Amino acid sequence: MIVSIDQELCNSCGRGDDACPMDVIHMDQETDKPEIRFVDDCMTCYNCEIECALGLIYVDPSKIEKHQPWKMA
Repeated sequence: MIVSIDQELCNSCGRGDDACPMDVIHMDQETDKPEIRFVDDCMTCYNCEIECALGLIYVDPSKIEKHQPWKMA
């Protein structure tokens, strides 16, 4: 799951935003910096982390699975 984006070092290229298939990352109109939204929709695909040329996006390899009522724990 996406954990962080280093806002201070970000050059606002938009590559992380463009790479996210789930629209978890959005460019803030006022700051022109990416921000994490809809974190629960993150698929842990690493596209944003891979596309960030500066290595400023961190995706944790663990994906929090949502409880499925039809599955027994």
